[in-house]
Amino acid sequence: AVAGQTLTVAYIGWIYDPNAADNKGVMFDQGADFSFVLGSNDVIPGWNQGVVGMQPNGLRRIVIPPALAYGGNPLENVPAFSTLIFEVLVLAIQ
Repeated sequence: AVAGQTLTVAYIGWIYDPNAADNKGVMFDQGADFSFVLGSNDVIPGWNQGVVGMQPNGLRRIVIPPALAYGGNPLENVPAFSTLIFEVLVLAIQ
């Protein structure tokens, strides 16, 4: 996967928790058949960095610090300054 390509992925996202198994705290999001253009503003910066080089059927765990996620901007189910963990499976690259 390189900038400018469209990736279709399945993913699960958790809030990082140093006391939880595999550091996976509360699950806050999941998706299947989610498509985005790598290198665009379609996703948080941590995704644009974390999926580079992936191949179809590749699975990767991405740990994203707050500065590359949502920073001090809380979402409905993501507190401000949260470190996030995603498991991303690439379904297709175009």
